[in-house]
Amino acid sequence: MKITYYGHACFSLETGDTRILVDPFISPNPLAKAIDVTTIQADYILISHGHEDHVADALAIAKRTGAMLISNYEIVNWFAAQGIKHTHPMNLGGSKTFPFGRVKYVNAVHSSGLPDGTYGGNPGGFVIETDEGTVYYSGDTALTMDMQLISRNHKVNLALLPIGDNFTMGVDDALVCAEMVGCRKILGLHYDTFPYIVINHEEARGKAKAKQIELLLPAIGESVNVTN
Repeated sequence: MKITYYGHACFSLETGDTRILVDPFISPNPLAKAIDVTTIQADYILISHGHEDHVADALAIAKRTGAMLISNYEIVNWFAAQGIKHTHPMNLGGSKTFPFGRVKYVNAVHSSGLPDGTYGGNPGGFVIETDEGTVYYSGDTALTMDMQLISRNHKVNLALLPIGDNFTMGVDDALVCAEMVGCRKILGLHYDTFPYIVINHEEARGKAKAKQIELLLPAIGESVNVTN
């Protein structure tokens, strides 16, 4: 399984011949200006919640690629009203098997409003299980005891977690989250994009190393491999 980081909280997951794009916020992100969003392909688009810094490019990419958009009921309906018909609604605690594997929509503690002010339903994260490995993407969230339930039912190979603090968990809480979900490898998200969430990379890596957790901070456009 290959994970490619596109900046902020956006990444793609490639498993077999399937390309899954998560929370596409690329073209408005000045840190991702080297990425040509029109070249990004997707068979599925997963949206954790409705904030603009997670959905900005979703409509254009969904229309261009014909990808199935997966999110909560309210967000799916919002995109359907804008002409996206290939959708699948979910809600917290629910899971569904797709051709590439199984997706569970799990709890996140945050807020969710769409760019035009429409209610965005409850925010969430995703556990994505495939034959090539399992990843947990928490979405934007505070640290919550619900995270400890994930390790009861899933063997997580990589946790994709926000580490920018202020709006979400910081690195200290993300490391606790990793321990809760039973994963020793984190890919950091939701940092450096805005002044509020700029972090010290070396300090963050040092904190992770002290807890014997590997913290990945790939460059935008860089890929990492995930194995069982």
